[in-house]
Amino acid sequence: VQLQASGGGSVQPGGSLRLSCAASGERTLRLLGVGWFRQAPGNEREFVADIDWTGGHTYYIDSVKGRFSVSKDSSKNTVYLQMTGLKPEDTAVYYCAAHKEDFGSISPGRTADFGSWGQGTQVTVSS
Repeated sequence: VQLQASGGGSVQPGGSLRLSCAASGERTLRLLGVGWFRQAPGNEREFVADIDWTGGHTYYIDSVKGRFSVSKDSSKNTVYLQMTGLKPEDTAVYYCAAHKEDFGSISPGRTADFGSWGQGTQVTVSS
């Protein structure tokens, strides 16, 4: 499966953005979970959130709980990351990645759980 993240941009603190992760190729997201990661300049890649293949289970790191929401529209082969209450520390390039295995359960962000990675989209939060 090939993934493409989009929807990034520049916003002021407290603003909102919705990132999209669109899939293409032989495999679809109907049977795959998807995770979101981010990498700020000079920092290691950080896991942010995950949604399982059903779309019914999600997982977030503590720093984004209550502000970020991940959802899945299998009919559009797309996963979304709705980000609200954005803070300057959320500034990073955001990536989506599909689980390696069909019917995979929720992932807490283990790199080994993920196979295909999309190109990133830049999110900048500043006043």
